Amino acid sequence: MIKIFKARKILTMNPAQPVADHVAIRDGIILGAGNLEELAGWGDHEVDETFADKIIMPGFVEGHAHTMEGTLWRHVYCGFFDRMDPNGKIWPGIKNKEGVLARLKEAEQNLDNPDAPLPGWQLDPIYFDNVRITRHDLDQVSNTRPIGVLHASGHIMNVNSKALELGGLLKPGLNHPGIPLGSDGLPDGELRGPDVMTPVGIHVGFGADMLDCDERGLRDFGKLCVRAGVTTVTDLAARLQEDTVSMMLRITGEDRYPARVVPLRFFHGLTPKELVDHAESLLGQSTDRLRLGRIKIVSDGSIQGFTARMREPGYYNGAPNGLWYVAPDQMAEIYDLALERGLQVHTHTNGDEATQLAIETLDKALVNHPVRDHRFTLQHCQLADAAQLRRMATLGMCVNFFSNHTFYWGDEHYRLTVGPERADRMNACASALANEIPMAIHSDAPITPLGPLFTAWCAVNRITASGRVQGKHERISVDNALRTITLGAAYTLKLDGEIGSIEAGKRADFAILEADPTECDPMALKDIAVWGTVQAGRIFAASDI
Repeated sequence: MIKIFKARKILTMNPAQPVADHVAIRDGIILGAGNLEELAGWGDHEVDETFADKIIMPGFVEGHAHTMEGTLWRHVYCGFFDRMDPNGKIWPGIKNKEGVLARLKEAEQNLDNPDAPLPGWQLDPIYFDNVRITRHDLDQVSNTRPIGVLHASGHIMNVNSKALELGGLLKPGLNHPGIPLGSDGLPDGELRGPDVMTPVGIHVGFGADMLDCDERGLRDFGKLCVRAGVTTVTDLAARLQEDTVSMMLRITGEDRYPARVVPLRFFHGLTPKELVDHAESLLGQSTDRLRLGRIKIVSDGSIQGFTARMREPGYYNGAPNGLWYVAPDQMAEIYDLALERGLQVHTHTNGDEATQLAIETLDKALVNHPVRDHRFTLQHCQLADAAQLRRMATLGMCVNFFSNHTFYWGDEHYRLTVGPERADRMNACASALANEIPMAIHSDAPITPLGPLFTAWCAVNRITASGRVQGKHERISVDNALRTITLGAAYTLKLDGEIGSIEAGKRADFAILEADPTECDPMALKDIAVWGTVQAGRIFAASDI
């Protein structure tokens, strides 16, 4: 049976039919958008007025997120900002180190098992004037059970002495850039980078596949998607072991799972050939709601964690340069093999030195494998300058900017990490559009909350947490911002032929809004309420999840 949804307004993102008031679907596929008389020509139908007073947009596409957020909510929230969990509860942010320790102590006292680990997440010392939390601080919470708190960046973890002991790291003589030492010659409890976080993480409640979600977590993440209007979401760094893939296939295959998940195979613990072989082997298991076969490389760390790789003049506060997470020859081999086999690679680059490495590596790889329409995408790419953006354009690269950074860390970047000039140009959306670089913007959930309308608000207004406009020359229009969270993100995933706009033949994926983002004050964009979603023709109300 054909169903025709009536709406107050439909924003299609289809230039041939930009606005409509009805959309017809059949078997989860869009037949067309227009007026009722036009759509009635498809034959017998029923008109559904559920959204008669709502705004319908293409389902939002979150091009950089991690399903691990669904799992993290079962740990202790230690973030600075208030945040909503999958069930709609608002958790208040913590404003100092003492508050973090107090929340951990409260959680520790509620644990029945004396040997159970105590994991926390979303810690960000940069908001505490960069006062760090040491193993000695966490020992005050407990010196008998292992404790680990993941930083908001996801690139650093603080642990107590028991956790270091279990991970085999509570000993002198360690010499690793990711393991700072205290005055006693022992690790101070801060672990930087996946190679040192993972061996300890397994003892503090974070599995060996630290970035993967579990069954309950994947379901909880689906709830967050509905609340945010997201119908397609990435899991942008997963190891995708056989049992994880089986679980994801089963959960996403359930009749009421509300999102399409696109997980990327993370380069960690494999050789480049093993990585490419594994990603290629997953292609055949893809379904409509689980799209496999893409690759993710992480080249450096985070700017606010001072682990991103920076070109001169380096960090504004004089901090030493960050960490490489991939060797240049490894990146080159991955790019060569992926181009040869027709696989897409997304590369995390925060610092401009990491961006430069990715650009130069792809330039050389394309000489050997001149692939058209490869859509290799730089994720975050926060400090790319004008010359780098021009070169990216000539290479056919895409970019997915972390626009939320302007709000969450903009003030800290301005005063501490990169200084005023570079902070003003961070996440250079307007410059990318001027260079005609295919572009998306993202939340990197759980690093910041999943919410494409908030991310669009950040790109449009570039307001910091203190209320300043930072880099007004890089602001973009509401129309362009809406495109980045729909067709733009779909393009970076090579899914723009299926999703991202409301037009004949595409998936019936819609975000249902209470107000029109093209008619509201741009400063109110983030405040538009999301009623829910339609995913492949199935209706999901946020109030019912």
